[in-house]
Amino acid sequence: MKRVEIQINTINDIRNFVDLASRCSFEVDLASARYTVNGKSIMGVASLDKSKPLTVLIHTDNDEECAEFVAQLKPYMVG
Repeated sequence: MKRVEIQINTINDIRNFVDLASRCSFEVDLASARYTVNGKSIMGVASLDKSKPLTVLIHTDNDEECAEFVAQLKPYMVG
């Protein structure tokens, strides 16, 4: 499992993130503090507190797939 910190602020950011996650064949979760939701669920992602960075949890052992997904997250990555 790989972890990546992102910041999403607008409804368009949420839509784009969910769209990217939904294209993945592996599981993608999004965590904020003690809450973790399915990254492919627009309602789940929208329910999180987006005032602070969120942690993307990428559940795959395929390094190539993971690297491709992380590359697509670059515009949202923190630090």
